[in-house]
Amino acid sequence: MYYELAVNYKGTYEVFRPFAPAKDRVAWEQVNETVREAAVREGEKNIGYRYPMLPATKYMEYCRIGNRKMYEDLYFERRRTLNTLVMAECAEYKGRFLDDIINGIMAICEESGWQIPAHNNYLNTESLCLPDHEMPIIDLFAAETAEQLAMVSYLLKDELDSVTPLVTKRIHEEIGKRILIPYLGDKFHWMGGWNGPINNWTPWITQNVLIALYAREDLTDHQKRLILHQATKSLDYFLEEYGEDGCCNEGAGYYRAAGLCLFNATEVLNMVTNGAFAGIYQQKIIKNIAPYIMNVHVDDRYYANFNDCSPTAGRAGVREYLFAKRVGNEEMMRFAALDHSRDNGYLNPRTENLFYRLQAAFTENEIQKMDITKPIRKPDTYYESVGLLVARDSHYFLGVKGGNNGDSHNHNDVGSIIVYKDGAPMLIDVGVETYSRKTFSEQRYEIWTMQSHYHNVVNFGTIQQLPGKEYGAQVKELDMQQDHVSITMELSSAYPVGTVKSYIRQVTMEKEKSITIIDEIDSIPEGSCLTLMTLGEPKWDGEYLSIYNSGKLKIQADGDIIIEKIELKDEKLKGEWGETVYRVKVYFGTIPRIITTI
Repeated sequence: MYYELAVNYKGTYEVFRPFAPAKDRVAWEQVNETVREAAVREGEKNIGYRYPMLPATKYMEYCRIGNRKMYEDLYFERRRTLNTLVMAECAEYKGRFLDDIINGIMAICEESGWQIPAHNNYLNTESLCLPDHEMPIIDLFAAETAEQLAMVSYLLKDELDSVTPLVTKRIHEEIGKRILIPYLGDKFHWMGGWNGPINNWTPWITQNVLIALYAREDLTDHQKRLILHQATKSLDYFLEEYGEDGCCNEGAGYYRAAGLCLFNATEVLNMVTNGAFAGIYQQKIIKNIAPYIMNVHVDDRYYANFNDCSPTAGRAGVREYLFAKRVGNEEMMRFAALDHSRDNGYLNPRTENLFYRLQAAFTENEIQKMDITKPIRKPDTYYESVGLLVARDSHYFLGVKGGNNGDSHNHNDVGSIIVYKDGAPMLIDVGVETYSRKTFSEQRYEIWTMQSHYHNVVNFGTIQQLPGKEYGAQVKELDMQQDHVSITMELSSAYPVGTVKSYIRQVTMEKEKSITIIDEIDSIPEGSCLTLMTLGEPKWDGEYLSIYNSGKLKIQADGDIIIEKIELKDEKLKGEWGETVYRVKVYFGTIPRIITTI
């Protein structure tokens, strides 16, 4: 789709000029006044800022002890602070922040490698303990760093050159060595075309490489064409991994790195080719990708969060709004505008991506004018490509994960469900801990949150689900009506061969009445039990399981029920759920069926 348009493009290439540079005061004075004033206030907090050192030993901690966070915290702090200072200077334009901006630029340019320690490896090789400056690696954050510096140079070139032209010269040189040369000369796994799976890396990196390189004025037409061809091939490879229904198989938390980066990559391609890719937005798959994040939204800050996704995947905002606008989805535009209105982080202080901050600043006036008074209709949806069902009524949200255990960022959770009542978590998917070396290693499924023992499905003693596409669900029946939604799945093939001949799960929502889950197995291996994960503390009275601050579940089973309290130790999980979650284990007795009614 993308590549075909690229090879047929015979026109000229424009230099990427997305928003007004700082010297265009007419344009910057039209930026929302509240945004400009807040940008200056945040910049003032960082006058005289000392950029943190990035010691080699901190980089090496990933190889030594598997910790990636201690280095990354310092690495990202540099970039976020630089963005804050740049936005302040563009908003105020008095030169007060230039010295601190120059300090940040030079600190980043002098880093041995822009790739983070966890990504410091070549195709099919182990991670290196330190960057090799002669062999630059383009990972997510090397590309994002290049985008950031390219935007700094674009916004403030004249102002930086008035101090010394060596600053923008250095930016130009570093992007050339670290991005342009390897992008056109090397092969990275995220580019696609090597018979291996790809994921959000592909559009995320491609978007930032396009911004960084097409912002240059010195590229030849031949180089511009090579960049265009490589980028569009990669985007096509990425879309091959997507179903026509537009579902992100990595979960809601990765939509912004996947679908939204695909959108912005398309925006860049359109800008530099005089609109040659505008027709992309009329393609069915693109129209379906845009509203995915709205469709899996539960309420307020919560999302259906299967796989490595956080339950609080972040507020929607300008990027979602603009994507929806391009595909003509007014419902999604209103959803994005409403969610954006609930967030006071319109300066995007946590993003290292300067382009996103600019996009937000220059769209703030428009998104504030969107009518958000009408109710937003989120449809019941079945995403066949992933096996994800979401349904809702006036009180309950139901999410059912079918599919298989071969997803990108997979958890062994085939058949699992989540339930929210009046926007509050009832049956939960715990999510994922802070990333470490173990997260993406052969030991991944030693992590408890990845295991089916800690998802809302049946397990058979010590036997639980296994990872891989061959371990999945077969949908026997799907019925989606206005007042009734039901799915019946055979789940036995998600477990090791021979565990049980049959495990049927039927999940039914009778709108405004009840949700019923029926789990039926053909035999009862020792230790067979249904696991239910809750946030609120559960109490069992012999008939009902009452969950603190949530509601009641009627459980029909003739085995014992055990309630376990799990103290959360990981800071990320504690930030999402608090100090504790609970696991309820409902054992099979002599009857091979458990009925749970909500």
